[in-house]
Amino acid sequence: MRAVRFHGPGEPLTVDDVESPSPGPGQVLVDVVAAGVCGTELHFLDGLLAPARTPITLGHEVAGTVSTVGEGVTDPAVGDRVAVHYFHSCGSCDRCTAGDDHLCDAPLGFLAFVTDGGFAEQLVVPARSAVPVPDGLDLVEAAPLCCGGATAVHAARVAGTGEGDVAVVYGTGGVGLALVQVLQLAGARVLAVGRGEQRLALARELGAETVNASSEDVAVRVRELTGGRGADVVFELVGTADTGAIALACLGKRGALVYIGYSFDKVPLFPLSLVVSEQRILTSVGNRRSELVEALELAASGRLRTVVTTAPLADAAAVLEDLRAGRVVGRAVLVP
Repeated sequence: MRAVRFHGPGEPLTVDDVESPSPGPGQVLVDVVAAGVCGTELHFLDGLLAPARTPITLGHEVAGTVSTVGEGVTDPAVGDRVAVHYFHSCGSCDRCTAGDDHLCDAPLGFLAFVTDGGFAEQLVVPARSAVPVPDGLDLVEAAPLCCGGATAVHAARVAGTGEGDVAVVYGTGGVGLALVQVLQLAGARVLAVGRGEQRLALARELGAETVNASSEDVAVRVRELTGGRGADVVFELVGTADTGAIALACLGKRGALVYIGYSFDKVPLFPLSLVVSEQRILTSVGNRRSELVEALELAASGRLRTVVTTAPLADAAAVLEDLRAGRVVGRAVLVP
């Protein structure tokens, strides 16, 4: 089968012919229909993140159909449409039994980090990680929910955002656009901050007010829009020193800054400014399996919209360059 292989930072991606995998006990083989392209892939290319081995197949937002099941698997069945929860938790450690399977202490696998991912024609995953896709939801639209959509659901839960809150979403990529929608479902007023006019236009279409970081002073504009009060929560999806400082300047008293994005930058903090306003800094990583189920249900019911463009598997490198340049609006999805 064909697979997009990562060989190391600074090395070109290759589309290689590799041996098709076979499911072992407790596993399923998935025929990949769609695989979302996430900024995490750029972090691999840049050396910010390192997989457990190379070469490895990239791609952690995957939807497809079950082709074969391994010994002992009764669910899912051959032919079932599934979205893959990319972090394969053990299901039995203290974290998993407490409901925090995304923080599992003994994971069975992790797409593109430890085990081969979904930029391929097929992949093998634990049966438990194959989540049913509701009827009526296209698999191309389901794939980006595996990270982008479910991560937004998790981040909103970490922040505890609720009715009447003012939430700033700093970054209008796939996760940011999903957050715009999830936060409105929670009753928040959403201000989306970005640079690309197409992305900002889409954020407005999805219900957000917008601030253009290319032409406006973001912190000043957020203060203006909130009558000087500042935001109750800022979701930081960029993760640079500059955006971190601006995000803090947007925050109101007792506000929470939630880091989702990251970069090579370190962010200096002045604790006094946080203490006197009783502000908090939180972090949010990935998502629980249950939150992927929730994201799929929201999308199937029309409450969470996934905006996608598609490209063939062979164009993975070009799509990633488009993502780096800010030319992708919504989520790019590779179709094998």
